[in-house]
Amino acid sequence: MRIATWNVNGLRARLDFVVRWLRERKPDLVALQELKLTDDKFPHEELAALGYQAVTHGQKSWNGVGILAREPLEVVVCGLPGQHEMGARLLTARAGALEFTSVYVPNGKDTGHEDFPRKLAWLDALAAHLAASGAARRTTVVGGDFNVCPTALDSFDENSLRGSIFHTDAERERFGRLLALGFVDVFRRAHPELQAFSWWDYRGGAFHRRQGLRIDFLLASEAAAARVHSVEIDREWRKKQDGLTPSDHAPVVVELA
Repeated sequence: MRIATWNVNGLRARLDFVVRWLRERKPDLVALQELKLTDDKFPHEELAALGYQAVTHGQKSWNGVGILAREPLEVVVCGLPGQHEMGARLLTARAGALEFTSVYVPNGKDTGHEDFPRKLAWLDALAAHLAASGAARRTTVVGGDFNVCPTALDSFDENSLRGSIFHTDAERERFGRLLALGFVDVFRRAHPELQAFSWWDYRGGAFHRRQGLRIDFLLASEAAAARVHSVEIDREWRKKQDGLTPSDHAPVVVELA
């Protein structure tokens, strides 16, 4: 079973690119972030033609999360409880025996911005929600753009960026709380010493200069992590494809036995 998470940075602008990736990579289950469209604008017909059904929690112009699957989906949670004012950022659905969540954590902008404490509060609410639901005790995967670099290895320039947005102790502590609930960062478990990134700024040739951050994750309960066969960041799909502009994020893909 091939599971992926991908911040597509606007599905309307990126639909042809996403369709091409789906055809080539053939994932079974995908968490999408930054749809940037309302539920009624979601391209169900185009994706159904590829064999996917979808559930979404959309929002006009901003945010928005969705889940694609080759099998029936049952929505379990739509929106993070207590955090609806922060936009459409969480969606959980059940696909067979697997519970799958797509999350888009607030960016926070910078540590002096009013959105930064809101980001921390959102992460607190996510940990509380996952703890209360007992998700880590089931076969569960939480995938998404967490907008946090958990360790120095996840940043291209920890020395300069330490203490700035994505790199603060407060953000890292909250990411650690998710792991303490019983979730596993499956990429880091599979590649404990590998420096690899999932996001690169469009500006300054960051992608080609390898100036990126690893901020996109698939977090699995132990029951799901025990089934992991392989995991990779699909870096090839951060490149242009026949003139089609990619997202600034690459998909993260895990194979479950």
